[in-house]
Amino acid sequence: MTSRIISPLVMGFWRMLDWQRSDQENLSFLKQCIELGIKDTDHADIYGQYQCETAFGKVLKLQPEIREHIKIITKCGIVLQQGEKAVPGHVNHYNSTREHIIASAQQSLLNFGTDRLDCLLIHRPDYLMDADEVAEAFTQLKEQGDVLHFGVSNFTTSQLALLQSRLDFPLVTNQVEFSPYNMQALDDGTLDQCQQLRQTPMLWSPLAGGRLFAKDDAKARRLQQCLTTIAQEIGATSIDQVVYAWLLKHPSKPAVVLGTGNIERVKSAVEAQQLSLTREQWYRIWEASMGHSVP
Repeated sequence: MTSRIISPLVMGFWRMLDWQRSDQENLSFLKQCIELGIKDTDHADIYGQYQCETAFGKVLKLQPEIREHIKIITKCGIVLQQGEKAVPGHVNHYNSTREHIIASAQQSLLNFGTDRLDCLLIHRPDYLMDADEVAEAFTQLKEQGDVLHFGVSNFTTSQLALLQSRLDFPLVTNQVEFSPYNMQALDDGTLDQCQQLRQTPMLWSPLAGGRLFAKDDAKARRLQQCLTTIAQEIGATSIDQVVYAWLLKHPSKPAVVLGTGNIERVKSAVEAQQLSLTREQWYRIWEASMGHSVP
């Protein structure tokens, strides 16, 4: 059994620029997260139109020793045609070539002002991915000490299996969308594969990007009613907490990526780790999402 690389809760910084905070304010927020036990941070080269990694690096520069208390997980492989990087007549595309992966990792190291990335993910499946070439890039970055661990994001089970077949070391995660509103990963084999390979699935959009709270959506209304009832049963203070408890109950031992910049909501997520659902309660939430009982 491999030891767990990624913790149950990960702080996502893709909305970092939207928080409109000073570097010092962002440092205070990061330190509060660390004090709460959240030390894994999620990023990508393209977040904030290629600006979020640099913004996070400025925060680390204020207190360099804090780097030793966190893990930096970032992604590469999407090329956006915007801002200074835009090429007239070109379109957004994926690039998983050896040269692009290595260049992206090196740029991320500069952006963060660090000597290593704790984990690098391929952000989206590239239909032109040459698995041997990706493996060469990963192996070189690992041997150089630039990246400690590797994973993928939004990969199908066959795409992950293909890449893993070319590597001499295990991929540690597949970061996928998963929530009570979007349960596709339960049935498409993704979570089964993670459990089989003892990978930690990273779950993005755990609250369905806010759709879970919609008033004009029948599925969302069913879930709200069910989650509210179960919150009362287990002593949760919000339906968010019930969702986190529901996600964390899965035997694949997932990591939930939080997207909030509100420290009180972060505290609430941390507290949710102490909540426990019965199997019957877990399936009541499944039923509320599906709109029917189990077969």
